[in-house]
Amino acid sequence: MPKEHANWSPYDNNGGTCVAIAGADYCVIAADTRMSTGYSILTREYSKICKLADKSFMASSGFQADVKALQKVLSSRHLIYQHQHNKQMSCPAMAQLLSNTLYYKRFFPYYAFNVLGGLDSEGKGCVFTYDAVGSYERVGYSAQGSGATLITPFLDNQLKSPSPLLLPAKDAVTPLSEAEAIDLVKTCFSSATERDIYTGDSVEIIILNANGVRRESEQLRRD
Repeated sequence: MPKEHANWSPYDNNGGTCVAIAGADYCVIAADTRMSTGYSILTREYSKICKLADKSFMASSGFQADVKALQKVLSSRHLIYQHQHNKQMSCPAMAQLLSNTLYYKRFFPYYAFNVLGGLDSEGKGCVFTYDAVGSYERVGYSAQGSGATLITPFLDNQLKSPSPLLLPAKDAVTPLSEAEAIDLVKTCFSSATERDIYTGDSVEIIILNANGVRRESEQLRRD
């Protein structure tokens, strides 16, 4: 192999951070809008959040080319489902589809770290967190991406999710009101931006509740 190709990789890491919080009757999904490679910023206005169904949104960090490929596969699978069943997928069903899609590619994985958020059939908030090969879990909150190691301990401290090993099983939803959860997400991103060079510019926030979908954004550090 020629020396100039010795370190070539099919993957890149474009950085960025994603957070989701599930409440009793809402779900908040957020991601920053910076896309980087190495020490270069490619764009400051890249949305990492994708609408998969009316009540399911996915936020993804990692290699954004793989993320786009994954979104296209999920979109086409969802379209087939709608034609066959004459309805949209529920968020838990979409969570299983995403797991199967990632696991199918486990020998040459999508380099994408995903958080899926939405409302289940009862109207409760639900958040599913993933690794790159499809292992997933329903949780009350999750963070993925370059700032996840900074944000997760903070969320653990603030929200103290019950252990999944406790019996009888406790509900994973967080006790915060919708407004408190949005403020907490903004605090997470503003603090992560101070320490992580791959997180910044602005944070895009999607809020799902019984009334529909709402979008907010807030400026972060641009340096």
